[in-house]
Amino acid sequence: MSDTSLPLKKRLLELVDELIAHDGFGSIRVDIRLLKRGQKEVIIDCGKQYRFVVDFQPASELANSK
Repeated sequence: MSDTSLPLKKRLLELVDELIAHDGFGSIRVDIRLLKRGQKEVIIDCGKQYRFVVDFQPASELANSK
């Protein structure tokens, strides 16, 4: 888990809590795009859009490091 993903996870959990507490209906959509330089762009769409750029290590690199 990278440190750059912590704000993303916090926001996602807050949005889920808000939707559960809301007395109507709602939805969350998460889109993830691969960027260059070992990063991904994550967009959370829940009425508003929240954009995060997080670092990641490809699975092939993880397997080689073990």
